[in-house]
Amino acid sequence: MVSSTEYGSHTWELSLTVDHQHEGVQKEQVLHVTGDLHVGGLMLKLVEKIKIAQDWSDYAFWWEQKKCWLLKTHWTLDKYGVQADAKLIFTAQHKMLRLRLPNMKTVRLKVSFSSMVFRAVSDICKILNIRRSEELSLLKQSEGTLKKKKKKDKNSKEPATEDILNLSNSPVSSGLPASSGLYSKTMTPVYDPVSGSPASSTITWFSDGSLTEQNCSILALSYSTCSPEMLAEMYQPRTLADKAKLNAGWLDSSRSLMEQGVVEEDLLLLRFKYYTFFDLNPKYDAVRINQIYEQARWAILLEEIDCTEEEMLIFAALQAYHVSKLSLSSETQDSTCESEVDEVEAALSNLEVTLEGGNKTNILEDITDIPKLADNLKLVRPKKLALKAIKTYWFVFRDTSISYFKNQESAQGEPVEKLNLKGCEVVPDVNVAAKKFGIKLLIPVADGMNEVYLRCDNEDQYARWMAACVLASKGKTMADSSYQLEVQKILSFLQMKNWTTSSQAASEPENVDMKPECFVSPRYTKKFKSKQLTARILEAHQNVSQMSLVEAKLRFIQAWQSLPEFGLSYYIVRFKGGKKDDVLGVSYNRLIRIDMATGDPITTWRFSNMKQWNVNWEIRQVAIEFDQNVSIAFTCLSADCKIIHEYIGGYIFLSTRSKDHNETLDEELFHKLTGGQE
Repeated sequence: MVSSTEYGSHTWELSLTVDHQHEGVQKEQVLHVTGDLHVGGLMLKLVEKIKIAQDWSDYAFWWEQKKCWLLKTHWTLDKYGVQADAKLIFTAQHKMLRLRLPNMKTVRLKVSFSSMVFRAVSDICKILNIRRSEELSLLKQSEGTLKKKKKKDKNSKEPATEDILNLSNSPVSSGLPASSGLYSKTMTPVYDPVSGSPASSTITWFSDGSLTEQNCSILALSYSTCSPEMLAEMYQPRTLADKAKLNAGWLDSSRSLMEQGVVEEDLLLLRFKYYTFFDLNPKYDAVRINQIYEQARWAILLEEIDCTEEEMLIFAALQAYHVSKLSLSSETQDSTCESEVDEVEAALSNLEVTLEGGNKTNILEDITDIPKLADNLKLVRPKKLALKAIKTYWFVFRDTSISYFKNQESAQGEPVEKLNLKGCEVVPDVNVAAKKFGIKLLIPVADGMNEVYLRCDNEDQYARWMAACVLASKGKTMADSSYQLEVQKILSFLQMKNWTTSSQAASEPENVDMKPECFVSPRYTKKFKSKQLTARILEAHQNVSQMSLVEAKLRFIQAWQSLPEFGLSYYIVRFKGGKKDDVLGVSYNRLIRIDMATGDPITTWRFSNMKQWNVNWEIRQVAIEFDQNVSIAFTCLSADCKIIHEYIGGYIFLSTRSKDHNETLDEELFHKLTGGQE
């Protein structure tokens, strides 16, 4: 019997569903509550009524209609707006989730479905031993990228059960409190000099690390599982519009998984979203470096990023033949030698600084006069009817501008033309075998982009001028400390391309156990016969054959970063006042408006010139203001505008990182820059 006092004028019935696995106990429950009852009190009443002895500390209320968690247990039902028609589910906050990593391995682990995605990704990366979690996020595969696979699957047999790495017993995964996740600079882990994977004594770098040595090896080593059949089944973008589909499914970092329709045992992709890989360190980053390498490898194989035939062969030689071969051999090696470790570390120091963005300042810091370049170069200007005018001029590069004169003697007078490279697009046009060293400059002008080609005579000249152009496009001069690093990076990449035919490698490709179709994109598989590909990959392999496994992966990442399209995420947009759709490319330092039909850049806007950006949530329009009274506005057609808004804010947030900040993240600043005010 219920006493009459419980039926006061302010009490009402609230239907609750308890998500539990106990048979014989009803899941649907009804409680008599008042509006001034706080959420914590509601939990207590419910647990007392169902009388199941278990740990309920991870449970919280999920409001089905409003798609939100009631996590503030001190708030009352009135404050939340909960009324009699509300459907509340009392469920665990940590649930099982399947994640496909960049290396195409699937892991199964417990993830918080109530935390913001930014925090959930941070916890996932702690489990996987991946530092710098802010560079990654979770991606739902969009329908467009699954259609091809579904059509093929209709007539195929039942696929084999996927091999899933189960990490559900890890402390963080189980919902236990995690450590602060700091990565101390005083740590001295030992890693295998060949594989780059951590030795058993330092297998976990976090106090709550959960990877066993075997699992860490799976994530830190590269096992080539690719085949032409596998590639054929995967989504391969053919156009810019296809590439835009790849970026449509990024989850909102400021909302929880549950709020975005993710349910238990769903499959999501864990990917590097932001292409600014900060502080790559072979000592601590065996898993991180391998996963970046794998993401780059698949992007090239699936033609998500364009590269030349020469570059494709270099990538094939590095990733396929060299990395996969060393990965297999390193499985049998578990000895570690400190001297070898130091040797690898010293050899990689330049690469590491380059990948970080060149923060060292001791190279040119004492120079007071800004250096200049002066040389004879060929100027190529595209003309109508597909003709090109090629003429040699005396070029002078000073500050962020190029001036050219008829000859060296006239360099004291007025130049024929002065080109300001700040904000321009710099595209390499190189074929080492054909001795072609060109630089394509797309310089912003009032009505679009002015196209200029420079031709250099040799590798050294090209590296110096190309590095100067790249820095100038970012508003930096050759006095910047990163200039020499950029020159060395370009020369290193050219050196890898510069191979000579080895009679042994070219004449006996059949003696080598290699399936070249696994290492190049389908376009090149169709273009060449298998023996031809094998011979050419072996030729390219000569220049990288002496590298260690870690160095080969870092070189691969560096070469990927050198591609013109590196780091661009594409979206289909309609600019305010525009009559047709365009493609917007979002990079770590700029936005590029691209003609959808031709793929040519129309305009570039640098983040360094951006004053403010915001979103009109009613009409879903992104508006951005730049210096010199330049403003743009656009609506996003291929994805939610929140994704682009978050991309811009995310890149600006990542630019604030510093090693001096003890490697802790200002999560509040991230959400302030990316969350918006919906």
